[in-house]
Amino acid sequence: MELWVLFGTFTFLLLIGTPVAFCLGVSSFATVAYLGLPPVVVFQRLNSGVSVFALMAIPFFIYAGDLMVRGDIARRLVALAGAFVGHFRGGLGQVNVLSSVMFGGVSGSAAADASAVGGLMVPQMKARGYDVDYAVNITVVSSIIALLLPPSHNMIIYSIAAGGRISIADLFTAGILPGFLLALALMIASWYVAKRKGYPVQAFQGFRMIGTLFVAAAPGLILVAIIFGGVRSGVFTASESSNIAVIYALFVTFFVYRTLSFEDFRAATFAAVRTTAMVLLVIGSAAAFGWLLAYTRVPASMVALLQGVSDNPIVILLLLNVVLLILGTFMDMSPLIVITTPIFLPVATAFGVDPVHFGVILILNLGIGLCTPPVGAVLFVGCAVGRIPIWDAVRTIWPFYGAAVAVLLAVTYIPGLSLWLPQLFR
Repeated sequence: MELWVLFGTFTFLLLIGTPVAFCLGVSSFATVAYLGLPPVVVFQRLNSGVSVFALMAIPFFIYAGDLMVRGDIARRLVALAGAFVGHFRGGLGQVNVLSSVMFGGVSGSAAADASAVGGLMVPQMKARGYDVDYAVNITVVSSIIALLLPPSHNMIIYSIAAGGRISIADLFTAGILPGFLLALALMIASWYVAKRKGYPVQAFQGFRMIGTLFVAAAPGLILVAIIFGGVRSGVFTASESSNIAVIYALFVTFFVYRTLSFEDFRAATFAAVRTTAMVLLVIGSAAAFGWLLAYTRVPASMVALLQGVSDNPIVILLLLNVVLLILGTFMDMSPLIVITTPIFLPVATAFGVDPVHFGVILILNLGIGLCTPPVGAVLFVGCAVGRIPIWDAVRTIWPFYGAAVAVLLAVTYIPGLSLWLPQLFR
């Protein structure tokens, strides 16, 4: 009965439009009251959920990404991507994907990627004869590449939700090959749609121009090397690297590019504080919710249930993917990571799935959910940038969505895509 109280209250509040953090908190209070436990338990769990040192990395990575967005980094990365792949069929679609790879490695945020790259690319694509739905769709789906590449703060949340037992450095490394594979699949889908619709091809700008643009974009790209190289080598932790990222972002945008005004600096600071407050409130509330799931033995029950359905890992992983894809269409990513990790990670490990591998599966699943209505946060950002109704984008998003799902299946059933690099660096 307590599970009916927990999930029933949560679902009811979600359906009437209550913010997710309050849905989690209120449903936790209701369940604690039903169980006869002291209400202070919820506050204790909320406090313990946010009192984790590794969480310090999240606000600083968010801050560094926002500084880079406002400091003209995105425009330089887009220009470099255009020099590399702009001469292919539907060149600006290819540029959009490659820009997301480069900028995703700087921001680690799908929403920031969709906003920054979309703000630059969608108007250009519209002006050169591309359909606006195509421009929005490739922007939206390619933005989830940022979730897989370091410094993805969602990887940090997953590590903490798993009890802090999983190396953040391994998770950062594990997402690289799947991220590149997703980029390749989206570039192929972009080329296919562009060829079918007869989109234009632009002239190759030459290797000298590539060199010039690479030098201009290099300070931004170096940030990726600093974050990944420092964490992977053990020179500093993820939390320390996030502080270094902020200092480096300020140095580059203030003194190298000289593009960050004081107003931009103040806006980035306030935006990072607001975003951090929202993320940490969700994480804290979800920690209380997750503790109640463990208290009521939901993970053990889920393992037993799925073992009763099948003992074939292929079938179990397929079921987990379907459930996560459905959940991702209704809830935002951060609370889902905290809620689903304690439930599904024991199931995955019971069937022999490595926790690092499952982390990549989980992040990619929920990333696809960000592109799916009715609660696709990144889809909303892309449509706002392109100024089109959501359903106009959804009608034609399927080639890109299909490419993302194909990569998800490859990542799910080929563990080496996620585990080869972490094993290589050990």
